[in-house]
Amino acid sequence: MLPGRRTRPMPTLAGMTTDDLSAAASAASTTDSRAEAPAGTPSSGAAAAADELTVLSVRESGHGTPLLLLHAFPLSSRMWQAQLDELPGPDGASARVLAVDLRGFGGTALGPDQPSLDLLADDLALLLDRAGVDRAVVAGLSLGGYTAMAFARRHPGRLAGLLLADTKAVADTEQQRANRERIARAVLARGSVRLLADEQLPSPLLGVGSAERDPRLVERVRELIEQATPEAVAWMQRAMAGRADSLELLARLDLPALVLVGEEDLITPVAEAQAMASALPDAELTVLPGVGHLSAMEAPDAFNAAVRRLLARVG
Repeated sequence: MLPGRRTRPMPTLAGMTTDDLSAAASAASTTDSRAEAPAGTPSSGAAAAADELTVLSVRESGHGTPLLLLHAFPLSSRMWQAQLDELPGPDGASARVLAVDLRGFGGTALGPDQPSLDLLADDLALLLDRAGVDRAVVAGLSLGGYTAMAFARRHPGRLAGLLLADTKAVADTEQQRANRERIARAVLARGSVRLLADEQLPSPLLGVGSAERDPRLVERVRELIEQATPEAVAWMQRAMAGRADSLELLARLDLPALVLVGEEDLITPVAEAQAMASALPDAELTVLPGVGHLSAMEAPDAFNAAVRRLLARVG
């Protein structure tokens, strides 16, 4: 429970009316809920999987413009706490923030399907259906950005706006795919995800300045990483390795967009952000000084200010 805020469990989103959801969102500043979403298209010979459902864990705050937040790898919706606290505004009317746990992370089960970001995109589309949301501003950081682009490819009519933070539109190189497979095999063999924290903290996940200013942030990110399971980490590494190049897709998205990147991001550098901003017809580029890959956690006030500008453009 957040200090100074009342929270209560929300009913399952599936089967709720739009009025039920609006009332539930208004009654609590921040809620944890579950939403039924499809497990994805079954593989050949697995027709029975068509009826299976993945239950998405969602943290929700506010009742304004729908804003779907998609977390970085290998974290969870908990990385968005500052956004859940602040973006809805004092009366909750500025944004309806929905922070989702993607498959295998946080409170969402991994499910039986083969790795694919397209499955995550379809999960999100049904989540919006269950939440009574026709179109949303979709915001993703790192892995969340890859997922947002998969969503834009498969469900472009559901987008009211797009935020791509500390991510890239190009597909992995052979070397990058090989490294993802190395990590997938290693965490499964060891039964532990500790190597992710050992290899990526404080750098390259966090900017040098951020780690020095706030050592507690390093420990918080480490805690979130260590909550992931080896199975989810391996699945998601393979899903990311298989993603398509999205630069041509971005050129077709004529909607308000924001591309945001930390100046010290070593994983998806400023040049990647510039390429995405150039491809999008209606994009603004924001570079946050002294910030690394996890910009929403490293500089939440600056990040939130940029999001508010995007929401104002969406109207």
